[in-house]
Amino acid sequence: MAIQAPPPISTTRFRNIFVRAGLAPAVFLWILLGGALLLRAAEPVETVVEGVEGEALENVKKALALPYGLVRDGKVDTQWLERFAGQAQERVRSALEPFGYYRARITTSLVETPEGNYRLKADIDPGPPVIVSSVQVTLAGAGSANKTLTGLTGQFPLHTGDLLVQPNYEEAKGVLRSKALALGYLDAAFSTHEIRISPDRTKADIRLVLDTGTLYRFGEVTITGAPSYPDEFLRRYVAIKPGRPFSYARLGETQLNFTNTERFAEVIVTPDREHAHDHQVPVTITLKPGHTQRLQPGIGYGTDTGARGSLTYRHLNVLGLGHEFQSQLYLSERLQGIAANYVIPSPRDTRTYSALQLNLQKEDVSTYISRLAALEGSVNRSMGRGKLGTIFLRVHQEGFTIAGEDSSSLLVLPGIRYSEHRFDNLVRPTRGYRFMVEGSGTHQYLGSDTGLIQVRAEGSAIVPLPWRLSLLSRVAGGLTFLNDPLAELPASLRFFAGGDRSVRGYSYKSLGPRNASGEVIGGRNLLEGSIELQRALFTNWGVSLFYDAGNAFNDLTKIRLYQGAGFGIHYYTLVGAINLYVARQIGVDNPAFRIHLTIGFEL
Repeated sequence: MAIQAPPPISTTRFRNIFVRAGLAPAVFLWILLGGALLLRAAEPVETVVEGVEGEALENVKKALALPYGLVRDGKVDTQWLERFAGQAQERVRSALEPFGYYRARITTSLVETPEGNYRLKADIDPGPPVIVSSVQVTLAGAGSANKTLTGLTGQFPLHTGDLLVQPNYEEAKGVLRSKALALGYLDAAFSTHEIRISPDRTKADIRLVLDTGTLYRFGEVTITGAPSYPDEFLRRYVAIKPGRPFSYARLGETQLNFTNTERFAEVIVTPDREHAHDHQVPVTITLKPGHTQRLQPGIGYGTDTGARGSLTYRHLNVLGLGHEFQSQLYLSERLQGIAANYVIPSPRDTRTYSALQLNLQKEDVSTYISRLAALEGSVNRSMGRGKLGTIFLRVHQEGFTIAGEDSSSLLVLPGIRYSEHRFDNLVRPTRGYRFMVEGSGTHQYLGSDTGLIQVRAEGSAIVPLPWRLSLLSRVAGGLTFLNDPLAELPASLRFFAGGDRSVRGYSYKSLGPRNASGEVIGGRNLLEGSIELQRALFTNWGVSLFYDAGNAFNDLTKIRLYQGAGFGIHYYTLVGAINLYVARQIGVDNPAFRIHLTIGFEL
């Protein structure tokens, strides 16, 4: 239905007038609603449909929508309106048939109202609907035994005794053929697709036959446009294997793999079905390389670190081998350092690689001062989607001051790590999980100053709930076994609790075992967890309630968990969330409040 409205009226202007006049907002709202009703009453042509409801009603309304131009500048083209009204009955009948009403009795009328407007009315007696008396959905061709396709035929939405709803029939047809195409049956087509209505229009027989044709497979894959990268390096991103069944999903995965490398400004993956030979489809991947060297600044803030900034340099094609070099200078109020990382990709897949990393940093927090130099070599192997296994060897030199005592330690630490993650969105996830477990150890025989075995584990999960709620949980723990006193364990390998991502309500790394003077010196072991209930607000906002508990300790039989609880306010941006938490300590004398704020990237 087309309505010609007068020029737009500024409600803000009227609101200001009413406010200056002392009228209450409720009066202003009443006047606005009254004005809207007056405008609606002034529609030059009103369409009324009676006798049906639901989807059938909506389809009839669409069929009786006035064509553009029938009402122009508030004036009705009466001759055109009369012609349209004369077609209304057939329009309504056609709109009802897809929903099984083939014997509807329809009366339409066009009358002029006392106000000089028009009313087009359709009175409908839909009559008894058409009932499905039989359904035959079968497959033919090479895919007739495919389990996915046979499963879809068994899930066809129309069954014997159902009301004949043709939109459901058409949708199911489309899903079945689309799935056949996605599975590589590129010639799939319906050799039979019919709905036979009985002469008395009370019953319908459905017969559907999908001929899948021959299964197509991938042929040769050609990569062009990136001669500066080795062919072996490029093919690690190709999810297409010659001889495997053709799959549009594999084409999309290949394009995404190349795009996510950040090395290419343009990626085009083109299957050439016209030149398929023996049902093998050749594929051409056309690449346009981007800049290989980049300099990227970063800024942020966290209650744990204070104001922070970074400057990162990346070279994405060292020596034309596809190797990556990255160096980063990072500065904050409590942590300063420089890191360099050299990555050698493996031709096995996109997440398998070897790396050599150098890290020099100084950390100055309330409980200790640490000066660290570490060199680590690692071999990382993908073990499936979001799963990564790592073997590493770290040479660790650290000077540290804890509770006024200076010490230093040299460690040669071999270790193994496994991590897994899966989230539906990396910026603002609503469902997913992440966990990591790491074991490392050393002995004086390896050249270390002390012997130890240490195990660390942490995990988090987010679960969606009704009413735009989400439940977040987090747990972390660690165990250390030493053959020397704790004083020999460097600060970076001791456990502390408290802070933004630990026990909120307490300052960063302020919890743990204490010495005789009451100063926190850290512990061998750690246990902490958190649970948080979030509620999304509007598009980019959220609020939450949380409870945290945890502590570091030395004796497994004497564990005291410090607790904190509070609420949070969140604003979500394209690069991450801004989180403001207000936390209160629980279970201590003179409990205090503490504000935790995180903005931007994490160091």
